Amino acid sequence: MDKTWMKISNRKDKAYELGVKNFLKFAYSQKVENQKIPCPCTQCNNFCNQTKTVVEDHLLTQGIRKSYTRWIHHGEQFQHQNCGDSTKHGDGEDDSDTEDLNDMLHDIGTAQWGDNWAGREESTDDSLNANHSDTDNFLKLLEDAKKEPYPGNHFYSKLSFVVTLLHLKTMSGWTIKSFNALLEIFRHALPPEATVPKSFTDAKKLIRDLGFKSEKIHACVNDCVLFRKENENFDTCPNLNCKEPRYKMAGSRVPRKVLHYFPLKPRLQRLYTHKEIASDMRWHKEKCVHDDNIMRHPADSEAWKHFDRLHPDFAVDPRNVRLGLATDGFNPFGTMSSAYSIWPIYLVPYNLPPWKCMRDPFFFLSMLIPGPKSPGNEIDVYMEPLIDELNEMWLGVETYDAYSGKKFDLLQLMQCCPDGVRKGIKHVLFAWLRQLAYIYHTEKSCVTQVIAASYPLTILGGEKKNLSMAMWTLGILLHLYLEMKF
Repeated sequence: MDKTWMKISNRKDKAYELGVKNFLKFAYSQKVENQKIPCPCTQCNNFCNQTKTVVEDHLLTQGIRKSYTRWIHHGEQFQHQNCGDSTKHGDGEDDSDTEDLNDMLHDIGTAQWGDNWAGREESTDDSLNANHSDTDNFLKLLEDAKKEPYPGNHFYSKLSFVVTLLHLKTMSGWTIKSFNALLEIFRHALPPEATVPKSFTDAKKLIRDLGFKSEKIHACVNDCVLFRKENENFDTCPNLNCKEPRYKMAGSRVPRKVLHYFPLKPRLQRLYTHKEIASDMRWHKEKCVHDDNIMRHPADSEAWKHFDRLHPDFAVDPRNVRLGLATDGFNPFGTMSSAYSIWPIYLVPYNLPPWKCMRDPFFFLSMLIPGPKSPGNEIDVYMEPLIDELNEMWLGVETYDAYSGKKFDLLQLMQCCPDGVRKGIKHVLFAWLRQLAYIYHTEKSCVTQVIAASYPLTILGGEKKNLSMAMWTLGILLHLYLEMKF
């Protein structure tokens, strides 16, 4: 079967289109026409089953995963190689997943400890010596990426096997109990020397040195304060009008409400460890074609240009990150009868081109605000850890750029409030969030809201007022705000 078409980048190429048709013909050679098959596009990655029409559409619009060179999910027989064979497994195609994982680990190591991080024993670099334990843990992780889960298995490494299982757990919604039961089956079915984790907790410990840790911050049950900084040692809410206990029962130390916060700095730094993504983070300035009459990207907006004029030191380096923030509540249990909702806060890096910045892989989950009800105007309480980190990053964070091969001071900006980043960012951002809370709760799209701004006040009523004030806060469509009578 000819697979050269998979390497063609132009998905409109006739050879690529013919390759897609031949792939589908091969995949359905032993299946019913309307049967769903794993979709090998770059987004589904063989984890989502789709119909023939949807698979074809995904492959033509999103492309096929180029490392999927052996179509084992679509009927191609997997043949084990002989140890004495000169083309044995490991010299090219079949270990693409492991190779991708090794490349990722190497990029992470280079970003943290420089180009010579792998030779720490011979290095005299102070940064390596200062992070001796961290480097050792990471080198152990790299060894797990090369170690077989059990002798004779060349398809997975110990690390890639665990990562695949955790990915399946997330994609399929497995419970921890079912995941532990599956690991128990593996331990009985595989050879005794197999390095299979004993539980979900052990699996998480194996990958924790990849980074992206989360913080659990206790919160007042009435959303008054977070128990951090000056409130860290309090057992009751310091608000005199509340005084609710921090824990469920006296002496139990089990909090009544917990905020899950995901630090932003390592996630932004990780963007620059991949050469292609690091290049795309400059797109808004180096490759974006600007037209005063057309808005294709946030970089074309007046707010973006206005900030560049106010802060030329920030604008001069296209690698400095501009973020958008969004939030909305949803029911995690999927039943309309339940009144419980949680509120995720998402961040989006606007540096990327439009076909990437709004895709799932580049949406950063900043925090999960617990329920059972909306935080309402008290959302600013939960935003405190993010605001503190944003203010810290405004001063610059040393970051490795894989595209240039050098380190630079990474700055960030919350693009939604450009005039208040340095001074009063907390006030401007919180005012912006509160002002838009009503509009967001209507669950209308941003495009709908912008179009609605041109409608008469008599049609939109109070929503028109909220929208006009929000536009004024953002510095756009000022005439709408000036026309209002309060």
